[in-house]
Amino acid sequence: MTPPEARIGARLRVARQARGMTLDQVAAACELTKGFISRLERDEVSPSVASLVSVAGVLGIGMGELFDPPSTQLVRAGTGPPIAFGGQHVRETLLTPGTQRELQVIHSRLEPGGTGGADLYTLRSAVEFVYVLAGSLSVRLAEETHLLEAGDALTFPGRTPHTWANGSDTDPAEVLWALSPAP
Repeated sequence: MTPPEARIGARLRVARQARGMTLDQVAAACELTKGFISRLERDEVSPSVASLVSVAGVLGIGMGELFDPPSTQLVRAGTGPPIAFGGQHVRETLLTPGTQRELQVIHSRLEPGGTGGADLYTLRSAVEFVYVLAGSLSVRLAEETHLLEAGDALTFPGRTPHTWANGSDTDPAEVLWALSPAP
């Protein structure tokens, strides 16, 4: 269940309406169904990362704009705002203010089976960095797949089509993502 602080449907609806777009237009541009976009705006679905990135791109908004920034640059353990960046069986916390444009850092806890979805996606950032704190993470890029274990890090161009999944069927994983500039 998406926590109230991470609900983004109303923000997507406002962005769509501000651009004078209909549900049909957004759905067609994203190659998704009108029903999915409608349910997304009502926070009734948990989109894949690829779907959320696509909708935000069509609406001309950055991912950081979907979430409230923290009131201070200091984020103490457990106090970062929860976000729903997309994916399934994952809890994410934004560690940098949503207004920060140079860098975005996300702490992700992935349950077994946690994934960014089957579809490859790209972000509007020049560089992505992922560091595995615990467990394992499989990162599939357009041409290759890397299995990262605790202590491993991977850096790749943000515009490289990719997706990810918890590398274990039984153990959770904990990772840090850093994106520059913030998408």
